[in-house]
Amino acid sequence: MISLFRLGRGLIAPLTTLAAVLTATVAAAQNLDAGKSPAKLFADGCATCHRTPRGLAKGRFSLTLIWFLKDHYATSSDSAKALAAYLESVDEPPPRAAAKPGAKPPRSSPRPPKAVQSQ
Repeated sequence: MISLFRLGRGLIAPLTTLAAVLTATVAAAQNLDAGKSPAKLFADGCATCHRTPRGLAKGRFSLTLIWFLKDHYATSSDSAKALAAYLESVDEPPPRAAAKPGAKPPRSSPRPPKAVQSQ
């Protein structure tokens, strides 16, 4: 008759070997986003669906944007933070250009609509 104790001892070595292989595999995993600029991260992962980064961070809190990117698109917290900062920097309004001498002043009111002719 085979003892259950002996059967359990025979499984320890293969399970230990399996655990070691799995640990080595996980340890060898790489962060594919490491070293990429935020613009490159956008180009590689976001530009397929979003033609431009403008407007993607509009009205969002920085922390919630980072969490969203980390959960859905970025491979690490650092990548998510960099990408969120990039999206926020792109959404800032462009600086106003100084008025050029001789430039026409903006109109104060729009033109009235064109009259509709009845047939």
